[in-house]
Amino acid sequence: MLDISEDKTHLPLSVLDLVPVISGKTPADSFKNTLDLAQNAERFGYKRYWMAEHHNMAGIASSATSILISHVAGGTQKIRVGSGGIMLPNHSPLVIAEQFGTLESLFPGRIDLGLGRAPGTDQLTAMALRRNLEGAGEDFAQNLAELREYLSADNAGARVRAIPGEGLDIPIWLLGSSTYSAQLAGILGLPFAFASHFAPNLLFTALKVYRDSFRPSECLKEPYAMACVNVIAADTDEEAERNATSLYRAFLNIIKGTRTTLQPPVQNMDSFWNDAERYATQQMLTYTFVGSAEKLKAKLQIFADETGVDEIMAAGMIYDHDARVKSYKILSELHLQKNEAYIRS
Repeated sequence: MLDISEDKTHLPLSVLDLVPVISGKTPADSFKNTLDLAQNAERFGYKRYWMAEHHNMAGIASSATSILISHVAGGTQKIRVGSGGIMLPNHSPLVIAEQFGTLESLFPGRIDLGLGRAPGTDQLTAMALRRNLEGAGEDFAQNLAELREYLSADNAGARVRAIPGEGLDIPIWLLGSSTYSAQLAGILGLPFAFASHFAPNLLFTALKVYRDSFRPSECLKEPYAMACVNVIAADTDEEAERNATSLYRAFLNIIKGTRTTLQPPVQNMDSFWNDAERYATQQMLTYTFVGSAEKLKAKLQIFADETGVDEIMAAGMIYDHDARVKSYKILSELHLQKNEAYIRS
């Protein structure tokens, strides 16, 4: 069963860590920062801490997602740790069942399995991962059913079993940036998370599709939706805006098709992008909230009210680690309210 907060008033907050590789540093440094941020997030009261599977990206070190989940869960005590997400078409369902069965056995009651159907990389790298792209993504529902079967106690009599994994209560989330996973999550009665931190366009449509198609299940009696957004918080609006330029540069590199580590902040972006690139970057980052506590609280509360989401997950790509930790501390103290129109008794 999904862990649903008993607090019907305040909106739970969670962390998406892309495990950025900082310019001049190594992935080993990133892993140290990730653990430190997770420990602070636990202390600040965040609900869950997720990492996302990406490949062949110089600035993101979360390719071996399951290993990092173990690293973080082993260094924390109570915060839920999981994937946001595992890209299921890259893997055998049996392997994921075994990996997350192992994680749940090591850290019982603390593991989330978020699943996506995108490759998490470019097509050439996807081929290197999968060896064959035939049916990739299109077989997502079938692979999901196979994975859930391996995790079911009913699979005990099968010739192929996930040990560990079989019979364990591991919450499965479907992640998406379109309506496909939203509808599938609704039909199956699973929680749904939307990737509005980089793909904002279909947020409201996907949430409506999810809620309209939802059918109660053993996992979830009513729809539970989470949206991921970018949050860059600081003591002043000016400081936050400057820190946010590292995020802008990272997404600008995606648009340009270049791969770099996370670059230091700059005073302004004028020399880095032209008008078309600025527009494209800003479109991708529509749901990016930058500023001091007062400014953030007002804008995030509007977002919560308009979407009616049950939980917000925040990504914070900030160059300086201490500033990143402080950003999450500021966010944790905002105490956002749930939209009463969506509160379920």
